[in-house]
Amino acid sequence: MVKPMRTVLTILGTAIGIATVVFLISLGYGLQYILLGKLVTTQDSLITMEATYPEESNLTMTQSSLNDLSKLQNVGEVSGVAEFPAEIKITDSPGLIVARMASENYFRLSGIVPDIGQEFSDANPGVILSAQGAQLINLPVSAASLGKQVSMKIYYQNADGSSTEVDVGKTLPIIGFITDPNASPLVIMPINTLPQPPPLFKSAFVKAKDVNVVNTLKNNLTDKGFIISARLDLVNQAQKVLNVITIVLGVFGITALTVSAIGMFNTMIVSFMERTYEVGVMKSLGAMDSDVRNLFLMESFIMGVSGGVVGILLGVSGGAVFNFVLNLVAKRLGGKPFNLFITPAWFIMLVIGTSAVIGLISGFWPAMRASRLSPKEAFLRK
Repeated sequence: MVKPMRTVLTILGTAIGIATVVFLISLGYGLQYILLGKLVTTQDSLITMEATYPEESNLTMTQSSLNDLSKLQNVGEVSGVAEFPAEIKITDSPGLIVARMASENYFRLSGIVPDIGQEFSDANPGVILSAQGAQLINLPVSAASLGKQVSMKIYYQNADGSSTEVDVGKTLPIIGFITDPNASPLVIMPINTLPQPPPLFKSAFVKAKDVNVVNTLKNNLTDKGFIISARLDLVNQAQKVLNVITIVLGVFGITALTVSAIGMFNTMIVSFMERTYEVGVMKSLGAMDSDVRNLFLMESFIMGVSGGVVGILLGVSGGAVFNFVLNLVAKRLGGKPFNLFITPAWFIMLVIGTSAVIGLISGFWPAMRASRLSPKEAFLRK
């Protein structure tokens, strides 16, 4: 109250340091959420592996192979995926495309989900098109295109090298789109709508019974000649990279916080030197050492917490402004909105607690000096 400008500047310095920490750590968490969110769209996909045969092995995967996989130890679920060339037509616009045929559990196990619309099921059959696939038949990728009917012919490639043309026999509605521009021209359709099952399968998604047996099952499948791609491995690698990024961002933030803490310590030292006479008066009136110590500690505590609260407001507000601008740009460019800065609630509480501790640490030495000062010494310094 006596030196309001100095107090405000001290709180502001602490707030800027804490705001830097909040801003940078929020960026780290946002990056984790975006990347891991793309890798882990379903919980089951984390403990599911995609098994394929190497091309040079000349081995083929049939329905019998899928049945054998489902009988392996530690296997909880298997979903076969077949891919063959196909002709897709909507009204008078045909196009050659790759048809991916799968069961309804394919989406849950693979982690692939439509960006627009929904996945198919036995009760709700339909097809899902990639953006490139929709472009082949001159169909705009939007919710307005959902429900349009398409007809298809699929060209099976048999194990002996011959081919078989299979007419689906009925039209299927478009119930979803995958908007990734890098995805190949593709249509995903339910395998149970085909009048003739596919002779061969390209791959199989094999779900482990639980996370503890993923590595064991992976080794077992590798021993049987399969090439294994596990989303859990990608998640673990991505998590390691993101942890390093978060640590680096945290180091920059902690550096800024350390500078602000030094500034608060300097303020408390100057305050102590200016108030030695006040300390002498209080002790002459009967104040105990603990009263003087608590007075200085409370002042530094209040400044620390105030700096923490203001810093959180600045850091969160800065992240919110960046998120707003990024979402605005994404909408104008036709992309999906996303939040790059995410601040967990527990981290906010941690920051408030840390700022209070920093305040107490900054004021501890001046508080102890003041509490040990005798009235005589205080008056002589004056």
